Amino acid sequence: MTTEIEKFTPEDFKNGQILVFDKPLEWTSFQLVNKVRWLIRKSSGIKKIKVGHAGTLDPLATGVLVICTGKFTKRIPELQGTEKEYTGTFTLGATTPSFDMETKVDKTFETSHISKENLEEAAQKFTGEIEQIPPVFSALKKDGKRLYEYARKGEEVKVESRPVTIKEFEVDAPRFPEVDFRIVCSKGTYIRSMANDFGLALNSGAYLSSLKRTRVGEFGIENALDLESFEKLLPSA
Repeated sequence: MTTEIEKFTPEDFKNGQILVFDKPLEWTSFQLVNKVRWLIRKSSGIKKIKVGHAGTLDPLATGVLVICTGKFTKRIPELQGTEKEYTGTFTLGATTPSFDMETKVDKTFETSHISKENLEEAAQKFTGEIEQIPPVFSALKKDGKRLYEYARKGEEVKVESRPVTIKEFEVDAPRFPEVDFRIVCSKGTYIRSMANDFGLALNSGAYLSSLKRTRVGEFGIENALDLESFEKLLPSA
């Protein structure tokens, strides 16, 4: 005996839903939002529906992307301000201009001097309230342009530091010079910048080689939907 899956109705989406997705690798956050909006409109016959996300994930990251529909899009600022949790890997001994794998390695560094104790001390150094400079390859705006627009043209731009809070920062290196991490942090924290700063603190270099957001506030990856699962919850066309 099978149980009928309780599906969303068109009114559910209009009244407001918080949907938790596991963003696929290489998708932008906006691509996922657009796909969800299209699926809702197609299945529900709704011509116009507000859909937005609560916190961008880079294309090379996977994990929790919270998407709000209808009246719940008003809750996006509240959700953006919640605590985030990430897991992933830093690769020591090299840097890239974007601080991740979007760009190619530009410099290499020695890593033989780095011990397990050094890794833990560096993580401890960045735990608490810190000042962080966002990466130049980011969507933050300066003088009306995205920072990555300056970076991709090779134009130098001064980026101001800003305060962020790192509540937890755990590291492990069973595949050194790759370093696995778990970070719990405040809104506005750039994990790519954490990678770069971590390498500098170890008198070496580092870039972000994988990233998964495992939690946004109370919404965890264990309850996240993929697109196939979401489609099964949609009204029948």
